[in-house]
Amino acid sequence: MHTTVKNKEIWKIAYPIILGSLVQNIISVTDTAFLGRVGEIELGAAAIGGVFYLTLIMLGFGFAVGTQIIVARRFGENKHSEIGKTVEHSHYFLVILAGLLIILMKVFIPDIFNKVLESDDIRVATGEYLDYRIFGLFFAFINYGFRAFYIGTAKTKVITITTIVMALTNVFFDYTLIFGHFGFEAYGIAGAAIASVIAEITACIFFIVYTLKFGSYKYYGLFSFQRFSFSLFKRIFVVAFPMMMQNFISFIGWFFFFLFVEKMGEHSLAISNVIRSIYVVMLIPIWGFTSAANTLVSYMIGQSRQNEVIPLIFKILKLALSGVFVLVLFNIAFPEVIISIYTNNQQLIADAKPALYVVSIASLFLTVGFVFFSGVSGTGMTKISFVIETIVIFMYVLLTYLFVNVSFASIALVWSVEVFYGIIIGVLSITYLRFGNWHHKHI
Repeated sequence: MHTTVKNKEIWKIAYPIILGSLVQNIISVTDTAFLGRVGEIELGAAAIGGVFYLTLIMLGFGFAVGTQIIVARRFGENKHSEIGKTVEHSHYFLVILAGLLIILMKVFIPDIFNKVLESDDIRVATGEYLDYRIFGLFFAFINYGFRAFYIGTAKTKVITITTIVMALTNVFFDYTLIFGHFGFEAYGIAGAAIASVIAEITACIFFIVYTLKFGSYKYYGLFSFQRFSFSLFKRIFVVAFPMMMQNFISFIGWFFFFLFVEKMGEHSLAISNVIRSIYVVMLIPIWGFTSAANTLVSYMIGQSRQNEVIPLIFKILKLALSGVFVLVLFNIAFPEVIISIYTNNQQLIADAKPALYVVSIASLFLTVGFVFFSGVSGTGMTKISFVIETIVIFMYVLLTYLFVNVSFASIALVWSVEVFYGIIIGVLSITYLRFGNWHHKHI
């Protein structure tokens, strides 16, 4: 078997996502680098607060990925007029969900962290960060709806432009608000949160303006604001809800990881935030190519080209591994240089090196696992992908707990759970694609 999809077509979808993710991760890198100059408490608190925020935001991101799969399927079926209605109904849900989460978190955040964090300093700083950061959910969820539209229709250039605007906004306000420049007060960790919210608002405005001016919104039926259709929403929900919960569970596993690490001490937590930021940059090529896998698999099934799906996934995997391998070589060759971007604390740099080597190797396993896993979700069998993710995260959290609380492992060994994660999710995904009944899934 072979696929008629060329590398150029895969790259056309993947590279704007990769470039956009690279620019967007300037936000994470900037926050970590600036707060690393403020202190270990702020660095550690940003890890807890940032991962908690990412856990919540994955609810919206996951729902948008489900929407993206449906958009790509309609695009492959040449049912373009149904795309706008699909995106709008997704936006209805995302806006309501964001509002509910903001209210719930404003009420319960203090109680949550009073119970799970041991360090008083970390607890106070984390609360200060999330008091502001939580408001970004509303704008981030709207942005994810637009991403679903543009990725699903393979028009991804706007995502790159938007994230450049977002990143530049964040860098400027990070510098201004964390340290207190240009006449502003120095807000410290709260300044990082405020800067990120301003950046998300800016991106949201840009998406709306761009879509109205260049997005062919009339052709796809966007901004028509038709009457709510329960039957249409139900079809979206059936596909998108498992993706939503799958992504939430994935990041809640990472949240538990950092809660366990916090019990190892503020120094280990600070190391882990630096490693997390570097690791996320290494995942950028993976996200680009998994988005391509999601979109192209769904598109090809929409065109009844199921026999090309597996060869396509292998072709995407080769491209993804090539990109990640380059980053691995950089990490191994220049570890001190890379870690020093985030902190000037020499002890922190020395202690973080072993963990950096571990996550560099883990990223290769994760590439294989994520590309095949995205192939599963791209088929529309999102309930299966949800089950796979749930099984893997349960084992991931259990292994992390055993490393931290039973074997009292080093921070580098604790990070080795990422290798385990990549292997297991890959094995389960490949098994399903080989033997599962996904070829004629209608969505």
